[in-house]
Amino acid sequence: MRRPGVLAAVIAVVCALVTGCGPDLSGTRVRIAAGLNGGVYDKLAEALADAWAAQLGTERPEIQETQGSPDNIDRVRAGKAEVAFVAADVAAARSAGLAALARVHDDYLHVIVRADSPIKSFAQLRGRKVAIGSPDSGVEFLSNQLLKASGLTGGIDRRNLGLPEALPALENRQIDAVIWSGGLPTPSITEKVHTVGLRLLDITDLADALRATSPVYRTATIPVTAYNLPSPVTTLVLPNFLVVPTSMRDDVAEALVRGLFDARDQLVKAAGAALSIDVHPAIETSPLPLHPGALRYFRSLKD
Repeated sequence: MRRPGVLAAVIAVVCALVTGCGPDLSGTRVRIAAGLNGGVYDKLAEALADAWAAQLGTERPEIQETQGSPDNIDRVRAGKAEVAFVAADVAAARSAGLAALARVHDDYLHVIVRADSPIKSFAQLRGRKVAIGSPDSGVEFLSNQLLKASGLTGGIDRRNLGLPEALPALENRQIDAVIWSGGLPTPSITEKVHTVGLRLLDITDLADALRATSPVYRTATIPVTAYNLPSPVTTLVLPNFLVVPTSMRDDVAEALVRGLFDARDQLVKAAGAALSIDVHPAIETSPLPLHPGALRYFRSLKD
């Protein structure tokens, strides 16, 4: 007579080999807090929603247009979204009740001025009109950290403008500078480099102070080739995480992470930022913990 433990092991092996013997996710509701329409978060969320619906046999996830990372975290905490794209600095500052599925892509800090501007350093923004991102966005959060590190909090004329509004305002000399965090290159910036002429400010002198505000900030270089710059620019690189509530079931989290990496080619077609989605850096979500289901997926790759 076979022992129950042996029989269970045989069934487990068969389940691993037979299609359709995975976790039953039918009826699982997934809502993705993305970002502004047309942004990188939004493009990745749309492609991911298509992939997850096809892979997991669930309804296509709902994509929520939001203001950005702080708004996204609020939605997950309030039970209004199950998955969110979140900048790592915002996630680190508001980590309670949250876990990461993966690190997905990196953004680069851009401090943009016109090529003919007399402004050569961040300190020279004092008293100037500066676009700091739309309200409740990850860019606004980063801008506030940058202003604090530089001693310019309260020392600039703050304008809550996102990149689509800020670049035309810079072109028309209605503002003096734009703070932005995005991929390399950001297409709308590339366009204005060619039609208007733009420069990026180097923040080498602020790097140590910024890194002291959050462990997620790292220094990086924007190469000359990114925007046809006169010289390389030292800036910050900021990871982005795919975030879920800690209460999410382990099997759901594992299936979502598996689906993310299975859909990488689709994500790359949707947004070039997805080129940096890779299983090796994906586990680097500190100080946010990996969800146990996500951890189970990454460990399975070593078996």
